[in-house]
Amino acid sequence: MKRIDRALRSAVLGVATGALLSGAAPVLLSPAAAQTAGSTSASTSAAEARLRKIEAEVRGLQKQVFPGGDGKYFPPEISRNPAATPVSAPGAPATTAVTDLLTRMDSVEAQLSRLTARGEENGNRIALLEAKIAALTPPPPPVAIATVVDPSVPVAPVAAPAPAPVAVAAPVPVAIVPTPPKPPVAKPAVPAKPVAVSSARLAAVKGVERPQTSDAADDEYSYGYRLWEAKFFPEAEQQLQIFMEKYPRHARMSYARNLLGRAYLDDGKQREAAQWFLKNYQTDKKGARAPDSLLLLAEAMTQLKDTNRACVALGEFTDGFAAEATGRLKSQYDATRASAKCN
Repeated sequence: MKRIDRALRSAVLGVATGALLSGAAPVLLSPAAAQTAGSTSASTSAAEARLRKIEAEVRGLQKQVFPGGDGKYFPPEISRNPAATPVSAPGAPATTAVTDLLTRMDSVEAQLSRLTARGEENGNRIALLEAKIAALTPPPPPVAIATVVDPSVPVAPVAAPAPAPVAVAAPVPVAIVPTPPKPPVAKPAVPAKPVAVSSARLAAVKGVERPQTSDAADDEYSYGYRLWEAKFFPEAEQQLQIFMEKYPRHARMSYARNLLGRAYLDDGKQREAAQWFLKNYQTDKKGARAPDSLLLLAEAMTQLKDTNRACVALGEFTDGFAAEATGRLKSQYDATRASAKCN
């Protein structure tokens, strides 16, 4: 602002000095030259044009400093209408133009002073506003600084927070449905180890004739049957297992498994007998000796005092073999049912 003020003052003083020199020249020369109205009027017009230019620049500066400075706040002391400026008539004294220039220079200087003062006031206000804004701005958050822990210094243990209690849902009652008892799973009996027999028994076993026909497989089964029939139960068990191992797909397989179970049952081995009876029935429910095995299974369970499984086997026999229950196996069925005492 001070530099602009100095430039404007220099420009105004230069224009004023030129105008004074141009206006005072006729007085210094001669009285006759004062009568030359044309040259005087031309000099006054040039000075007037330069002064108007300066005034226009001052108004432009005033608009930049005060956007609303259109006359509402600072009424101009110099009229903007060129027609309102008094023009000296030809032959008028030269002092009138000089006086007008001095008056207008005073007005320009007054406006420059006001502009300078207003600029300084605005600068002070801006500085105060910046200070207030800085005071209202919150300080930045503190920066976390990592703490270096000396490993040689013991640190007190920090107790871990207690876990929050977890809500446990109430147990849902589950209905327990009793399952019907299942018959025992049949497992082939392990072949009995050969037992030392007396010479008399050995001779008696050798006295059982072994069949010798064209059907070797049937001869093996028939020999086992003859041993069972002669009440040589351990020898019969061993012979029947040899037959099943050698001929697993023979037509007499249902007979052989059922007869092996009977040999164990007659030998007092009810559990081994029950396993073979159940296996014979489950392996081939339509086998020739499947109904016999069910009845003998019920008998073995009765001897073991397992009435529940005995009655289950009898019920299975009644449902699947009604014809045998009233025909070929009727007497055996009645006797087994009576001993089992099923409802």
